[in-house]
Amino acid sequence: MGARSWGSNLMLGIGALLISLGTVLLLHRSTWSYPIFDRGNRYFPDLPSRYSSPDQSILMEISLIAENETTVKDLSEPSDTFAALLQALDVMQSHYYTIWQGQWPGAIDWTAAVMGTHVSATLAAMTETWQPSSTSRHAYNLQYQKRENLINRYFTQITSFYFGENAFSLRMQAYDDMLWVVLGWLESIKFINLHSNLHHSSWDSSEESTDKASGSNFTGWYAHQFIPQFAHRARLFYDLASKGWDTSLCGGGMTWNPQLAPYKNAITNQLYISASISMYLYFPGDRNPSPFSFKYLARPETGLPPAKAHDPQYLENAVEAYQWLKTSGMTNRKGLYTDGFHIRGWKGGKNGSTGTGRCDLRDEKVYTYNQGVVLSGLRGLWEATGSKAYLEDGHQLIRNVIAATGWDTRGTRWRWQWSGLGRNGVMEEACDSTGTCSQDGHTFKGIFFHHLTLFCTALPKTGRSEGHFKSFAADGHLLTWHHITCKRYGPWIRHNAQAAYMTRDAEGEFGTWWGIPGRPSHSDEYNMTRQDGFELPSDEGTDYRNEGVPVDGLWRRSISDDLSTTTTTTTPTTTADENDKKRITSTDTSWDPNARGRGRTVETQSGGLAILRALWKVVHLEP
Repeated sequence: MGARSWGSNLMLGIGALLISLGTVLLLHRSTWSYPIFDRGNRYFPDLPSRYSSPDQSILMEISLIAENETTVKDLSEPSDTFAALLQALDVMQSHYYTIWQGQWPGAIDWTAAVMGTHVSATLAAMTETWQPSSTSRHAYNLQYQKRENLINRYFTQITSFYFGENAFSLRMQAYDDMLWVVLGWLESIKFINLHSNLHHSSWDSSEESTDKASGSNFTGWYAHQFIPQFAHRARLFYDLASKGWDTSLCGGGMTWNPQLAPYKNAITNQLYISASISMYLYFPGDRNPSPFSFKYLARPETGLPPAKAHDPQYLENAVEAYQWLKTSGMTNRKGLYTDGFHIRGWKGGKNGSTGTGRCDLRDEKVYTYNQGVVLSGLRGLWEATGSKAYLEDGHQLIRNVIAATGWDTRGTRWRWQWSGLGRNGVMEEACDSTGTCSQDGHTFKGIFFHHLTLFCTALPKTGRSEGHFKSFAADGHLLTWHHITCKRYGPWIRHNAQAAYMTRDAEGEFGTWWGIPGRPSHSDEYNMTRQDGFELPSDEGTDYRNEGVPVDGLWRRSISDDLSTTTTTTTPTTTADENDKKRITSTDTSWDPNARGRGRTVETQSGGLAILRALWKVVHLEP
């Protein structure tokens, strides 16, 4: 990633500030004088302790409890989970987001796109929880006004991020970086439509107005005016990233980075699948001709042609890409996706040789997010085709992931052995225990749980039909099967949420190592020695996401390649040493392993936000 200059930061910041001020004027400032969490901590003792299938009145009661929580000690009650979710979002945005820049200044370009995705997805969870009754939207309903104002507060930050996002730099980065942008703005569009349908649709006929200056009619929630801009950016970045699809090597598949030697990795292909099917299902079309040539005024045909909604090409791309990924041999003996493939003997940067032309050098590195992004793609492919096989593949991958966290050995003498993606049933990135995670590594677990949540969202009972476009609905049997199967992941999700929640510091900021042995309240249980079997993670594969891209002919077109503008990996400030390893196996509770390396960041906060959202949506909210 190229460094953004002070001047460009200032200009982007001014643009973000102007749009933010314009949007904020739509909100009544005085209502924000109410705190997010009022003092008082009201509690309803008759609320069910085991929460399964709530009606809307129970959801509203739970949200009332949550909004008045000031301290959440654990996640044993539904109201605790929702309160913790709101608090995690508040910390992420108040500690790490700067509205005048329209950015999370500590993030890098691609992780910022993921942060925006998490905010939009959390807003969707909030608005689903706050579905109104027939009377609750009355203009004088103070509770409804406070909730609507809170939604608008965070959505305003999303709109300012549209201007703060470093879109020009991202256009010159790797294909996976571009595809995070696509998913982020489609998530925002989904939220706008959801919130408008739930909370503003019945007002359309009475609130329809005409903008006399433009002659356009406007109905519904004001945020609809941003959909064309968000859709245009998603379309631009999808078109740019699609150039990475390559059939000259390996018979297909997305190339990761055009500046490097060909490497077809799991994440770029999974992102392409999820972005393609999301474009098919949610992209509303685009008539914005920008970017266009200077001759555009005289020759309008030089601009971008219109892009239609539900273009079958998007569906074809998703189907083809998943078929390639599934048959590529990228999964290991545990059923987990390894990182990707090199081409043996490729020397295109020197003498034009393509080597074998096949994906035959597999890098065995396993990252958590490589198991997650494809899940939302599989969910979308089912909705677009009606094929249950996509859902079956997704559920099998989730079961493989759970097993690889050591779920079956939790609480036993073998609980601290490395299982492939964690230990003691808690998901772990290989860099977590050594404190060597980059911004990339800090982001990965949150990405997994975001896409798990999308996958386990209840299947639709009715399909959509628009012209030649058709989406599928689930019959009763399929609906129940998917629902029950996802519910079985509940104990594992709760286990991970509780572990993540315990990493918060006094400011409410989440750490990255959720599964660390040693807690003040359980120090006797975690009094570990080497005989207790604590293992550092496997060092198989190349950890280029945390340690940087190697300087060799396998990864680079030439040894002199300069990746300053093509890679977003950052190097941690400190690494683990022997003293750290000794502390890991001690009962010293004053030592904070999550303060090592980059410490607590917006990326680690987003991981906490994502696992709490998974707990709320998959375990509590879904009926």
